[in-house]
Amino acid sequence: MAHPSQLGFQDAASPVMEELLHFHDHALMIVILISAFVLYILVAMVSTTLTDKYILDSQEIEIIWTILPAVILILIALPSLRILYLMDEISDPHLTIKAMGHQWYWSYEYTDYEDLGFDSYMIPTQDLAPGHFRLLEADHRMVVPVESPIRILVSAEDVLHSWAVPALGVKMDAVPGRLNQTAFITSRPGVFYGQCSEICGANHSFMPIVVEAVPLEHFETWSSLMLEDA
Repeated sequence: MAHPSQLGFQDAASPVMEELLHFHDHALMIVILISAFVLYILVAMVSTTLTDKYILDSQEIEIIWTILPAVILILIALPSLRILYLMDEISDPHLTIKAMGHQWYWSYEYTDYEDLGFDSYMIPTQDLAPGHFRLLEADHRMVVPVESPIRILVSAEDVLHSWAVPALGVKMDAVPGRLNQTAFITSRPGVFYGQCSEICGANHSFMPIVVEAVPLEHFETWSSLMLEDA
């Protein structure tokens, strides 16, 4: 959960998000080193009156400033491609959930069960319980088991939406008439918040996403109660 004056990302709650945080730190260190080197060159060029003729015309320097950026780009591209393949890998999911975007709420359908589905609306401010977060709480949470591969099928019924949970490293566009899929694994129990990340209309900021990760036995109990109520 993000907090005021936070500078970095939220704490990772999935292996993919942990990889994304590591890649962010890796790329940021490269950017800092390049920025410091360029700043040093600028200061040196401005503050000195001496000029080396080999700097103005040198085949060796031209080779270096051609090869070095290529090497840096490779050091950034390889881990980036690795994470892209990890994010796209969906093998043997334990549970499949269909998330459908509406104006302006989400509906969830657990496709592995016959009649398990519900709508998820934002809780109005005046109805919030103590400790709940304004504009982020939903009346029905999407409950998933911990440490289980979860596949999310994302679509929309009216306009463009986007299903995003930052702590899980998940963000997938919901396009009417198109079924997109993504996957995640929650590495620890908890409640993780997200919002529609597409400007989908007047009430765009009132489409919260709440994912609650619980142990498998608790999930089985919850699903049984939901099926009984249905």
